[in-house]
Amino acid sequence: MRQQLLLRPEFVELVDKASGIEDLNDYERGVVRVLQRSIKIAKALPPWLIAEYAKTTQEATVVWREAKAKNNYELFKPYLSKIMDLARKAADYLGWDEHPYDALLDLYEEGLKTRDIDRILDPLEKELKRIVDKVLSGSKYPREHPLEKTRYNVEEMKKVNYEILKLLDYPLGTRGRLDVSPHPFTINMGVYDVRITTRYEGFDFKRSLLAVVHEYGHALYELQIDEKLAMTPLASGVSSGVHEGQSRFWENIIGRSREFVEIIYPILRENLSIVRDYSVEDIYYYFNTVRPSLIRTEADEVTYNLHIILRTRLEKLMLTGEVKADDLPELWNEYMEKLLGIKPKNYSEGILQDIHWSGGSIGYFPTYTLGNLIATQMKYHMRRDIDVYNAILNKDFKTIREWQKEKIHRWGSTYPPKELLKKAFNEEYETKYLIKHLEEKYLS
Repeated sequence: MRQQLLLRPEFVELVDKASGIEDLNDYERGVVRVLQRSIKIAKALPPWLIAEYAKTTQEATVVWREAKAKNNYELFKPYLSKIMDLARKAADYLGWDEHPYDALLDLYEEGLKTRDIDRILDPLEKELKRIVDKVLSGSKYPREHPLEKTRYNVEEMKKVNYEILKLLDYPLGTRGRLDVSPHPFTINMGVYDVRITTRYEGFDFKRSLLAVVHEYGHALYELQIDEKLAMTPLASGVSSGVHEGQSRFWENIIGRSREFVEIIYPILRENLSIVRDYSVEDIYYYFNTVRPSLIRTEADEVTYNLHIILRTRLEKLMLTGEVKADDLPELWNEYMEKLLGIKPKNYSEGILQDIHWSGGSIGYFPTYTLGNLIATQMKYHMRRDIDVYNAILNKDFKTIREWQKEKIHRWGSTYPPKELLKKAFNEEYETKYLIKHLEEKYLS
């Protein structure tokens, strides 16, 4: 239905006509670009493929849940094979020059190429492994903390999360909500209504708290888009990577900072009984434990991107047909051992841990690393203009928000990702800031 609406002849004709106007301003050019891109994708993919993709991924997601619960890869394997076959077909229909992965990457990050990803991930792998080895061999940051296994009262934790959102000026009850879901997410109903969720597992309270701060970063992006863009194709974040950059900035750069822990410590002491025996310093190190872990979503900021490198390499190999579904579990385990020095004991903590492939999201994983790059890139450019950590200590989040709004948020989808970064930072995706951030924080 969406494809049919996009391809209505009178609509396509109007977009083509608009694209021929010479004196368009940036916003008008943005509208034309976003619509032409959507129309191009809709024209490229035949209706039978869209229907088959939808049907297969809906079924596959249900089977994946069962397979993960039962630790049975054989249940999911035929669906994964079919999804990769459909993804290859989709890439061919969409068109590509250098690598079929290009066509799928572009769906999530406009203009992103396989060569961009290789340029980023190949040197990043070497640097990250060097940093991980140093942190594990002699850093002050612990591998584990007692609070990771300490159970908390869910009602107390809910109060903590609401107080932290108030501290961050999230517009609870007017333009925003906080609800509960099995996996935290943000949903945008427009610039006046952006909702977030978290989860309460009953232990390791930082998971719930940092999920709230992470989703706040996503929501803030949508809430700070120029209201003049409301109800236009530009009124949402431009890409998965840029969006993830906003959430990772708030989660890692703000949320895991010593200054943030210091200002939320009174909230924790007042509302969460389990922290009363711990100091600010204890909580800071609890927020920043570092260890190789099997589960991507539980990974710390030092090891996280190694999980993405693993998935990206496997996606490329599957897409070209070099690797079949039969080979994946063993290859996953080999890569995990090579990258992180640990090996899954079963399918559920290995090949079956993520939902993405069951939903057909091939080419999505690399945007997580792009987000981490953009978050640290933002940190260093922001620090040239404002004292970020002093602002946190003074609870002056408005200064930080306004900087983000001016550089990134207000534009929505007006500019494609690389152009937006160029406009904001005078550079595209850069790995050096992530390496610098990790070295300064964990090795100095």
